[in-house]
Amino acid sequence: MSDIPSTAPQRNIWLRALLMLLMGIGFQLAATLLGVLAVVQFVLALVSTPNVRLSQFGRSLGQYLRQIAEFVGFATEDVPFPFSDWP
Repeated sequence: MSDIPSTAPQRNIWLRALLMLLMGIGFQLAATLLGVLAVVQFVLALVSTPNVRLSQFGRSLGQYLRQIAEFVGFATEDVPFPFSDWP
């Protein structure tokens, strides 16, 4: 018997592996998008001022990357967007 009580429902490990693979691909795409966003914001800062809406999107994109890292690293069982709400 196990001394550690299971509080979360046990998910099929193969389903989690598939989700982790999909989230890894999503992480790469989101990180690339964040890099492009950083370059655009830098150019805007050189020309005039950074775009506030792009700054807010960059913040939420960073939170999304954190959520993916937590899921892939087994820190949480909550599957990030598109399986839950956008941060």
